[in-house]
Amino acid sequence: MDCHGADGDYEFNSLLPDLLDPRCEFVVQSRWTEYTAFLEEGCDAALFVGMHAMAGTPDGVLSHTVSSQAWQRLKFNGTLVGETGINAALCGQWGCPVLLVTGDRAVCAEARALLGSGLTTVEVKVGLGRFSARQKAPQLARELIEAGAKQALKDLSAVRPYDPGRPCEIEIEFTTPDRLVEYRNRRGVEQTDALTLVSKADDWWTAWSQFYF
Repeated sequence: MDCHGADGDYEFNSLLPDLLDPRCEFVVQSRWTEYTAFLEEGCDAALFVGMHAMAGTPDGVLSHTVSSQAWQRLKFNGTLVGETGINAALCGQWGCPVLLVTGDRAVCAEARALLGSGLTTVEVKVGLGRFSARQKAPQLARELIEAGAKQALKDLSAVRPYDPGRPCEIEIEFTTPDRLVEYRNRRGVEQTDALTLVSKADDWWTAWSQFYF
């Protein structure tokens, strides 16, 4: 499912269907629609390819969390997380473990710290700053990612499905007060100061859904 806007209008058109493996299926959408059918049907594992580090990571290439303009800090039950954590929690809601994370050195370290030493990571670049990096050639990077995926799938129990904890408190700190306005009046969401919202529920999925959707 294409979850990433490829232009200023966020039209979710990043996928190149003609280049997909014929065995793949994909979902077309105009916006994120909570599509979780594949997870609900049951998945052995998730592999995260091309991830980036969380907002505020100095050597994270294009580091950000959800919105590079609006989101400054995100915590699940007090643990600082980025999009690796968000996606891992989503998979974990349906018992699906994350076995592979690829990207720059910073996100690989972030993922191992969150998901454990059993996680396979593939480092294809080293950040020299937020907008610069020393990178491996694309052909080599693809070969390393393919080898990493094969290695990761040898042991489906190497990483436990990620659950941030129950009950769950999600804390979001925004960059400026105006950025939280669209979220603050949603059910179960509390504004704790000029920049921060908190969503609480019995589990992560409920806490996330009542804030984000």
